[in-house]
Amino acid sequence: MKKQLSLSQESFDRLLHWLHPDREMAGLKYEEIRSRLIKVLVRRNCNCAEELADETINRVASKLDTIVSTYKGDPALYFYGVANHVFMERIKKRSLPLPPVIAAPLKEADDDYECLEKCLEQLSPESRWLIVEYYKEEKGEKIDHRKALAEQLRITPDSLRMRAHRIKAALKKCMLDCLMRAEG
Repeated sequence: MKKQLSLSQESFDRLLHWLHPDREMAGLKYEEIRSRLIKVLVRRNCNCAEELADETINRVASKLDTIVSTYKGDPALYFYGVANHVFMERIKKRSLPLPPVIAAPLKEADDDYECLEKCLEQLSPESRWLIVEYYKEEKGEKIDHRKALAEQLRITPDSLRMRAHRIKAALKKCMLDCLMRAEG
């Protein structure tokens, strides 16, 4: 993530004025936005929600000169969009590298692993994380792990299953394309 920006009093005042001309109302709106940013990030299981909310506010404040002249609508929505980008940066940064490819004696197995690795890299960080987590455990542990995963994402087990199915279908198509290219 980018280096933490510090918010000067002048920048903060401009930000408040953008939120509402009345300073008291602007302060209330600021607190509401910050509070909602934190709640949204907590729901996404972000363990540094306050830090990312502040990072979001600082980024918006640093771009205020550009935003004021072009942005139309509720400023809160702009903050939420920036927060999403900040959160995705954090996910990309903390994404675990793919496990090393296990050497297999067969050329066919090498192609399979190589294609799987390439196809996984093409997924978004969220999708890659979800599919790896979904298939992480085996047998009885798998059920409990998937229930916990659904709870962590705050979705039903059926929704989790459907997301995993869609990602798996995309991976399967990518794998078939990749293997066809490897053969040809």
